[in-house]
Amino acid sequence: MTLAIDGGAPVRTDPWPAWPPPLDDAQRRLVHDVLESGLWGATQGGSVCADLTAAVAAMSGVTYGVAVGNATLGLFAALKGLGVGPGDEVIVPAYTFVASATAVLLTGATPVIADVDPVHLHLSPGAVEAAMSPRTVAVMPVHLAGSPADMDALGAVASRAGLAVVEDAAQAHGAVYRGRPVGGLGHAGVYSFQSSKAMTAGEGGVVVCRDEAVHGSIWSVCNVGRTLGGRWYEHPGVGWNLRLTEIQAALLLPWLDRLPDEIARRERFCAALDLEGLPVTAVPQPEGTTVDSRHLLMLRLDPSVDKDFVLAAMAAEGVPLDAGYPPLGTMKTLTDAGARVEPAPAADEAAKHVVWVRQSMLMDDPSRARDITEALGKVIGGRG
Repeated sequence: MTLAIDGGAPVRTDPWPAWPPPLDDAQRRLVHDVLESGLWGATQGGSVCADLTAAVAAMSGVTYGVAVGNATLGLFAALKGLGVGPGDEVIVPAYTFVASATAVLLTGATPVIADVDPVHLHLSPGAVEAAMSPRTVAVMPVHLAGSPADMDALGAVASRAGLAVVEDAAQAHGAVYRGRPVGGLGHAGVYSFQSSKAMTAGEGGVVVCRDEAVHGSIWSVCNVGRTLGGRWYEHPGVGWNLRLTEIQAALLLPWLDRLPDEIARRERFCAALDLEGLPVTAVPQPEGTTVDSRHLLMLRLDPSVDKDFVLAAMAAEGVPLDAGYPPLGTMKTLTDAGARVEPAPAADEAAKHVVWVRQSMLMDDPSRARDITEALGKVIGGRG
């Protein structure tokens, strides 16, 4: 069988589902109403941003939320609101998006890059303990690929050391850990609405928390140092304008109603993916996962398989896979900025052998999961 990369016929010629999906009627109506109202900014008297933050907080099992322009700023605001600043250290996982570390740098603190679990690739509690120093004040678990991190173990480590916990839930809208929604399991949690995420307005984010005082502090950071209920030109603290717009919130608020159905659709697709007989395995969910929101499906290639060839050949077959993250500790930008790097052999191995199936592909009919397995079998063998 001739590979498409060598001139053969590709496994798949029709496109995968587009992301984001088409607007639904509720989104169209709400966006239209906001546009017609002229109340586009978050401070002009509209209610959609407030409704969105309340709904996302409720989804997370907490009371408070602050809508922000993007999740990087949300992580920054959460850390600042919890008192993180120059001289402090924040532990982040080695296998994650760079913003988890750069948000720490924005506060003036030092990101400490610690290893992930070698099986499920979430932040390792043991690596957190090994990375702590007298300057460590916070830890940032990332709910990688939409599955929840091991929050009981990480929370226990943080509690013993007196560390704040900021959940990077950028990829985990609707994920649940041991029956409890993510985002509300630490001192603060941050969701992303960037264009690739499970809910998107092109950009945006929400910070959620359960403590009223923490909420007030985060709100002030995002609202140029004002205090809730204070005068407009009174700025008792240092803050920035990090707000979301009402138009973006109008795209997002109705999405919460259909999110559970979309998660279930992606789960059905993942369940239909048959990897038996292939030198490929699905990266498992951490123990305690109740709901995996399936932002990505991570696949681990056997070490004998050439990852670069697989990426090129699968793309030619009409089944594009993503290379995934480089380990944060290998990024000169971060080390030059002062990041402290701990040994991360599990993250290094993930970078060499793990590929991703993107969210838009998981939104296809589950019967089309066979396109992935057929292309993998064609490209790397194991099936005739």
